[in-house]
Amino acid sequence: MRALRYHGPKDLRLELLPEPKCGPTQVKIQPAFVGICGTDLHEYHSQTFIPKHGEPHELSNETAPVTLGHELSGTIIEIGSEVPNSADLKVGDRVAVFPLLYCRTCLPCKDGYLNCCVKKGFIGLSGSGGLGDFLCVQPEAVFKLADNISLELGALVEPLAVAWHAVSESGIKAGQASLVFGTGPIGLAVIQCLRAMNAGEIIAVEIAARRQEFAKKFGATHVLDPKHTDVIKTARELTGGWGPPIAFDCAGVPASLESAIHAVSPRGVIMCVALWEKSIPFNPNDLVLYEKKYVGCLTYQLSDFGSVIDALRDGRLRPEPMITRKIPLNRVVEDGFDALINEKDKHIKIMVDLSAL
Repeated sequence: MRALRYHGPKDLRLELLPEPKCGPTQVKIQPAFVGICGTDLHEYHSQTFIPKHGEPHELSNETAPVTLGHELSGTIIEIGSEVPNSADLKVGDRVAVFPLLYCRTCLPCKDGYLNCCVKKGFIGLSGSGGLGDFLCVQPEAVFKLADNISLELGALVEPLAVAWHAVSESGIKAGQASLVFGTGPIGLAVIQCLRAMNAGEIIAVEIAARRQEFAKKFGATHVLDPKHTDVIKTARELTGGWGPPIAFDCAGVPASLESAIHAVSPRGVIMCVALWEKSIPFNPNDLVLYEKKYVGCLTYQLSDFGSVIDALRDGRLRPEPMITRKIPLNRVVEDGFDALINEKDKHIKIMVDLSAL
């Protein structure tokens, strides 16, 4: 089978590998669409999450080279003999794949917080993923898609689940205002999830003109350019002088953190959805003086996948315009990674079509 393998920074190779055998407790998937994620781009430049040679991940037992791809949809082609009937799966089902690897034995796992597993990893990073012709996973990682959800949209379930989890964890109530810093793929997904959960005013903060347009398209009621607008002052003016109760930092730069902390209302909540490249100066007094809360938010739970699929089925989420390009497997570097690096304001989500030649 074909597989796009990560050997190291800027070293991706399309290789032919033996087709994996479906174990008795596994489900075999033929991937259809795989989204390219910001984490994939990070690894392309600097190997951080993908285990290095001689240092296998303790859950996958794999090291580089690994097959990339953790935002994926596909079709079931085989079900292991020991997969219980209660899984309600059959050959031919169209599915999205939950890519989180977790140990099931640590305290967070036992408490149901799989995303906080002390050994966690990901299909497509810690172990081989969806950018190949076949993939075998555990049945609990397989989520059936409703008939009205295309396989293209199925590959958006993963990034939408990141946003759904962040919005759910924020505690925002219907009608409440919010502030979203950064309108890349996750920021735009947050805006859509806020809309789906009946939030009130959604104030987006974005520098890039094209992404400002995307923010408006997906439901932001106000879009602020921090180069020309006092974000803190304007956010307060738009919310009765107090500031919104919730902010989502999807930018992960010092200016977004500072603005978010000062813009939210007293006792407001700042959700950190971004991954930071390095440490920055921070004064906790900015939180303490008005009892504001800064909350880390990582990936998703199994339930978030189900909620996103329900919202796609019901039409509360309509993310089709997030897909700005589809490419074949043999053009991932040139038309995928390079495009997202050199034309990042033009694209939201580039999908790899495994059936394209």
